[in-house]
Amino acid sequence: MKKKSIHDILPLELIHRIFLRVPAKHLARLRCVSKLWYSLISDPHFAEMHFHHSPTSTNACVFVEKGTVAYFVDLDALFSDNNDALQVRKVSPPFKLESPPHFEVLGSCRGFVLLHQHERFLVVWNPLTGSSKLISYSHIASRSKYKDWLPLGHHPYGFGYDTSKDDYLAVVPWQDKHGQDHFDCFSLRTNSWIDFNAALPKPLGFSDWDSSGLFFNGAIHWVPSIFNDYRDAILIFDLKERTFSMISVLEQLGTSSRIYLGLALLGGCLAFYNRGFNRVKTEIWVMKEYKVHSSWTLSDSYL
Repeated sequence: MKKKSIHDILPLELIHRIFLRVPAKHLARLRCVSKLWYSLISDPHFAEMHFHHSPTSTNACVFVEKGTVAYFVDLDALFSDNNDALQVRKVSPPFKLESPPHFEVLGSCRGFVLLHQHERFLVVWNPLTGSSKLISYSHIASRSKYKDWLPLGHHPYGFGYDTSKDDYLAVVPWQDKHGQDHFDCFSLRTNSWIDFNAALPKPLGFSDWDSSGLFFNGAIHWVPSIFNDYRDAILIFDLKERTFSMISVLEQLGTSSRIYLGLALLGGCLAFYNRGFNRVKTEIWVMKEYKVHSSWTLSDSYL
């Protein structure tokens, strides 16, 4: 007598509904059960549906070591009493083995990570399910000041989600052959590039910004790679309105010494941290009310 499989007992539609309610951290193992399950869980549309249907969110981080190795850290397991839970595991970025191994993280949003590893291509990657999407930017590179490629380093890239259109957007900066600054967006929903003419607040000097934007409150945020002036220190791009704006940090930071800034989320609020060359502590400032300058509050200092 032939042994029945789970597919003989449960219809595929029901299996799909069950998967939508499985915690995200278990999906990677379920992908290994069969080719059918692998295909089902790796579908980009499944990842979006899972985000809305899963009853429990996964608090996790992805750390990149020297631009070559990525680790998935389950924060819930890390701070739980369950010592048997898998807290850290190595994950493989979606690149061919024969490709150069170095890659750079350009942004993240709702479990997806925007990566760059190869000239003319960006990659949107879900480290939990292993699914990925390749994005070609060759049409931008052909018009760019830098022949056939886009500069990384301190150029403000970003990745975020537009709730009004249910769409993920990759934001790419570039300079034309006349040195004029531009931003283009790639829409994952339409699988196409959006060439828009949003007015920048001022000449940015693309080489002076943190390359990885922070997505928060429907917008992508960047800070200068080296802080020189507290005024208009944070650049904001609203994904719904497709407009730019800027907010200031604290005058107390001063401008006499070079200070490195970084952005983070703390307690559901926008925060920045800074460390100068001669400082022994890292200060963390939290904006208690979004875009209200007077709400900046010193949270804590760490050695």
